[in-house]
Amino acid sequence: QVQLVESGGGSVQPGGSLRLSCGVTGDTYNLGCLGWSRQAPGKERERIGFIDRNGDITYADSVKGRFSISRDKAKNTLTLQMNSLKPEDSAMYYCAAGRFSCSFRYWGQGTQVTVSS
Repeated sequence: QVQLVESGGGSVQPGGSLRLSCGVTGDTYNLGCLGWSRQAPGKERERIGFIDRNGDITYADSVKGRFSISRDKAKNTLTLQMNSLKPEDSAMYYCAAGRFSCSFRYWGQGTQVTVSS
């Protein structure tokens, strides 16, 4: 099993920045894909970005150019740097992982991000 624990959520004004972290523990052998998704009330969960086993990173159009994903394999952490935040970025943010593909099998409990003036 794999455990994912997010941290770093909170409230920020529009245009501000937040940095989310995800600690990954457990059976991390051959864990090939890590990423972030979010879900706002009344909306479907949205995959916002992921990094695959080759280090290639893919972003959703909604966050491209504003959000940045990085992975520290030595520390087993995944980071989401969010800049130029907008009210529509408000959501519960989830860290997720897949072992042999980027079809996420493991999920964290989520951390809330609120963007409001």
